[in-house]
Amino acid sequence: MAEGKNLVNVTDDSFKKEVLDSEIPTFVDFWASWCGPCRMIGPVFEELSNEYAGKVKFAKVNVDENPKTPSNYGVRGIPTLIMFKGGKSVDQIVGAAPKSQLDSAVKKVL
Repeated sequence: MAEGKNLVNVTDDSFKKEVLDSEIPTFVDFWASWCGPCRMIGPVFEELSNEYAGKVKFAKVNVDENPKTPSNYGVRGIPTLIMFKGGKSVDQIVGAAPKSQLDSAVKKVL
């Protein structure tokens, strides 16, 4: 997945800087390349990242390559999407949700 202007790949090492210290709300997609529902939600997540550019940051964490962060946030199944605002988790969606559900999670923090 190519990084867009508003879509960043985050690692265990960069999570604090990119997500917790972000000045704008950050929507994090915990995913894996072998996960079918993750692949279904990916394009929708990317679409939303373009729609909310400058208002909400969108980040992706590959759980296979970065096991520490998902474990810190109790991620048990993927995809899990967590909205962070002011360094805290404020909303969570588990599973392949429709765009409308993701969109309303974003609108809640604006």
